[in-house]
Amino acid sequence: MDFIFSQFQWIMLAGGLLTLTMLYAAVAPRAALQSTFGQTLEGPLAEIVVRNWGALIGLIGLMLVWGAFNPEQRPLILIVAGASKLVFVGLVLSQASLRRRAVVPIVIDLMMVLFAVYLSAGR
Repeated sequence: MDFIFSQFQWIMLAGGLLTLTMLYAAVAPRAALQSTFGQTLEGPLAEIVVRNWGALIGLIGLMLVWGAFNPEQRPLILIVAGASKLVFVGLVLSQASLRRRAVVPIVIDLMMVLFAVYLSAGR
């Protein structure tokens, strides 16, 4: 537990930078979906939704990077990021056809447990 507290800034920064990689979906929605889920969606609506999804995830990543260097902002940032990641993991796990393909993002997002530990131990 002491390790998490002493290295939390860097853990949060790494999580934020990993999360920022999903800005890729805002730039190349089809490629991002293919690499993440092994499938794509077609049509202009799908492109808008996926680009927005990528932008929102990127904003979560920016928040995590910001919070790494601004400890007073961390609780709210960690709650928002953790909730977002837990919703994503829950939705993906609810779809049997996606579980195997999305193992990497699921594992990375579940690393948010470290953030939850930090929040609960800090109170």
